[in-house]
This record gives sequence, C-alpha cells and structure tokens, in this order.
Amino acid sequence: MNLTGFTKNDFDVFHIEGLDERMEGIQTLIQPKFKEIGEVLASDLSMAIGNEMHLHIAKHARRKVNPPNDTWLAICDNKRGYKKHPHFQLGLFDDHLFIWLALIYELPNKSAIAESFLEKADSLFHDLPIDFVLSLDHMKKDAVAISSLAEDELKANLKRFRDVKKAELLIGRHIKPDDPVVKNGQALIKFTKETYEQLLPFYQQAMRTTEYLLK
Repeated sequence: MNLTGFTKNDFDVFHIEGLDERMEGIQTLIQPKFKEIGEVLASDLSMAIGNEMHLHIAKHARRKVNPPNDTWLAICDNKRGYKKHPHFQLGLFDDHLFIWLALIYELPNKSAIAESFLEKADSLFHDLPIDFVLSLDHMKKDAVAISSLAEDELKANLKRFRDVKKAELLIGRHIKPDDPVVKNGQALIKFTKETYEQLLPFYQQAMRTTEYLLK
C-alpha cells in the first residue's frame, strides 16, 4: 500500500479562516490520510495488545463558532468512543505533528491511574527515548521534554494530573512539518509504531488499574 504522509498543505489548513471553511479542509485533505494511516496503526496495536483496537477520527462536532486549532485520529479498545478511555493519538497542529498516549480529563478513574503512575514512575519513565515529551493539556501546543525534568518535577506533574480535575496526561513525540518522516507515509507509520511500542507499558498500567477498580 502506498500511503501518503502529510504535506505543507495539510498543516496550512489551520490558517484557513472560518469554522466551515477550515472543517472542509480537514475533511478533504487530512481525514482521508487519517483513515488510511489509522487503519494500519489500529491493526498493529490490536496485535501488540492482544485486544481489538478501534480507530476514531475527531469530528469536532461540538464546535459552533471557533474553528479547531488541531485535529487527530485516536485508537482505543472501545468501539463507541475514545475520550473516556486511554487512547493513542496521531494528529496535527499548524506547526507540528504529535504522537501521543492520551489520558484526558473525561477519563474515569483518572486519579487512580495517576497514582499508579506515581508509584511506578522510576521504572515507567526511565527508559523513554530522549525526544519524548509530556503535556498536561491536549488543547495547548506546549510540551516539556521528559528528559529535562528532575524526579521531583516529573512527580509534581503526575500529582497535578491526579489532583486537578481538568489536568490531563499526554506522553509521546512532536515532529516538525519539514521532517522527512512526516511526508513519507510508510516512514511515518514505522516511526509512530515505534513510539506506541515505547508507550505500551503506560497503556497497560492504565488498563490494569481500570480493570482492578471494576472488579
């Protein structure tokens, strides 16, 4: 399969004025690529996790006036929706592509998952590649390099994720639009799979915690 990566035109969609006009750009340029790439990633994650994983593509249906500043695909174990579940993302802002494991504020048992991450922080975060970043808000572009955080700073972020209702936890990578990996669909899939593999221990820990609480 000859998969297409993302070009300058895709990132420039976020400079289009107007909700309807920007959504048309997202739907015609970006979402078909999300579907192709996402189906490959969902299949691969299903095999890696041993459980069927489902592809979701952000619809931005709640937006009535302001156009979205980013868009994404999400992959999780639930067929109906992803926001209440730990999920893997690939998406675009105007100035970078992001690859995340996302635990966002709608997630039930967020505090318990955060506490389990705190207990295992040393082992979970220890072996991540140097370019991995962390964010506490999926709506903001900013992220901090995990390798730059002292142990107490990392744990402070995890405590904020645990204690603040709207705080989120996103762990993964950012790539600049002009990176050759972004433009080459096969290379992007390979890079994304490698990123997800590094994030599997976090996903599995979150799912174990959830399953334990449901018993």
